Amino acid sequence: MFRQFRSEVADALGEALASLDLPTDDLGIERPPDDMDATLASSVAFRLAGEVGDAPPNVAATVADAVDIDGYDYLNAVDTAGPYVNFHAGERYLADTLDAAAPDADYGALPDRDTSVVVEHTSANPTGPVHVGRARNPIVGDAVANLMEYAGYDVDRHYYVNDAGRQMAVFTWAYERFDESDLAEDPARDRAEYDLVRYYRKGNSYLEEADPEAVETAEDEIAAILQGLEAGDEETYERVGEVVDTVLGGMKDCLARLPAEFDEFVKETRFMRDGSTDDIAARLKETDHAVYEEDAWQLELDDWGIDKNLVFLRSDDTSLYTTRDLAHHEWKFANYDRAVTVLGEDHKLQADQLDATLELLGNDTDRLGHVIYSYVNLPDGKMSTRKGTGVMLDDLLDEAIDRAREAVETRMNDRIRDDDLTEADVERIAHEVGIGAVRYDIVSKQPAKAITFDWEDALDFEGQSAPFVQYVHARCCGILDEAADAGVEVPGVTADAEGVVDVDALDVDASTLETEAARDLLREVARFPAAIESAADDLEPHTIATFTREFADAYNAFYRECPVVTAEDEDLRAARVALVAAAKHTMANALDVLGVEAPDSM
Repeated sequence: MFRQFRSEVADALGEALASLDLPTDDLGIERPPDDMDATLASSVAFRLAGEVGDAPPNVAATVADAVDIDGYDYLNAVDTAGPYVNFHAGERYLADTLDAAAPDADYGALPDRDTSVVVEHTSANPTGPVHVGRARNPIVGDAVANLMEYAGYDVDRHYYVNDAGRQMAVFTWAYERFDESDLAEDPARDRAEYDLVRYYRKGNSYLEEADPEAVETAEDEIAAILQGLEAGDEETYERVGEVVDTVLGGMKDCLARLPAEFDEFVKETRFMRDGSTDDIAARLKETDHAVYEEDAWQLELDDWGIDKNLVFLRSDDTSLYTTRDLAHHEWKFANYDRAVTVLGEDHKLQADQLDATLELLGNDTDRLGHVIYSYVNLPDGKMSTRKGTGVMLDDLLDEAIDRAREAVETRMNDRIRDDDLTEADVERIAHEVGIGAVRYDIVSKQPAKAITFDWEDALDFEGQSAPFVQYVHARCCGILDEAADAGVEVPGVTADAEGVVDVDALDVDASTLETEAARDLLREVARFPAAIESAADDLEPHTIATFTREFADAYNAFYRECPVVTAEDEDLRAARVALVAAAKHTMANALDVLGVEAPDSM
């Protein structure tokens, strides 16, 4: 409803400005300040004051007088507050919102756009366990994919596997060169990536510490692996593939705990084997921007404001990661309408070079989007897989579950619901809250801002955290269960013979929601689909986390002021039950976008 109301406001305001012979290119429509009683406001008077030659409040009054509200479904009134033109929705807006949201478990999902999108995220090199510093990529990436799916896109989730670079050649060499007796430590966990990473670490330490002659021999063997990959040697592919697939299998198990799952794991060597990398290199050589310097083919990208040249082919004709990624992206463009990539801040230059080169090759780079994020730190500092130090994502998730379990058990006596939690219930809640706390704390921050993860903030049941917003959903479930037990019809729970319930069939009258707390909550429900649309357009899932906090505040105000099942008036009780159902669906789906579980009880 909010999206339709916003469209009506845009139409009415645009027509008013046109009638006044004023420009309509920037309407300045926005959410009003918290202290302003309006559904939407326009700051257009600020922009037009100079052109009109009058003070913004006077311009606002002139514009408001020119707005015609006749013929609109939801636009009910227009007035001003200082320099703002305020737009008010009528009763039908709230009634239709309740009608749409209360029975619909998919509320907030937008219509199909008939547009395919590939979201590439995580893509961590398969050299060992996923560590905390990189945890932001699968969490943000999964949320971006969820968000675009809710916004009506046909989404595929891809993990791009770097199986052709020097790291994998070193790993393969080390795995074949050393055996268990050469390794100093036992695996940190009984899982493949923790086992094999010890060979990778051993190989790197050997290359750093062995005598020069032994290192030279090792480097020749590593170079032979790289050359074998470049030449398409099947035996070399199999050797490297054994290591890659084994380590990747363990990494998948770790990521599934978040969960972050993928539709396809696309290997880098795919674009070497099919000839597309060679094609890219040949095409780049033919451009006016190609130069051969310092024993390598490079691209000068000064015309795109990039000072550093892009090296795309070594003197021995072996390709680089970016060359292969160019072929990868042209493959994306051939198979999808849009491509979104989630990258760490250390790949910002690479992303800029990639975009410029794709444009140089004749691709429409408007179809490409990037989400650039900073890394996650713990108070103890940074981490390094190669050196074998740091905190792994598994460790973080284990501790999150342990801390959540302790918090749940500590709060047992403070629970409002009288249902008895079994040990299995406590364990379920610990997983939902613990992993939800990690995901929510990370995805709720603007990606470009660095994060130092803090346990107390992440698991604060009273603060701006996952438990705080998850508790709203649990409260909704408790009220709806109580209502059903009391014989009150519950949207989405109490069904007709065909299994369908809608609000109209329940004779719910939204106008009975007389308190401002109830109406404010319904207004928050109304704007959820628009929040999805805006966040998807900007690739900003953190704004949905902001929405959940604002929604939780509105719901808690309603919860404090408005008894539901015990409401004396039958019509009022039915309307409040419907509102709780609408709130439940809204919060469940907002959390689902973020990849956070919505517990039925806490």
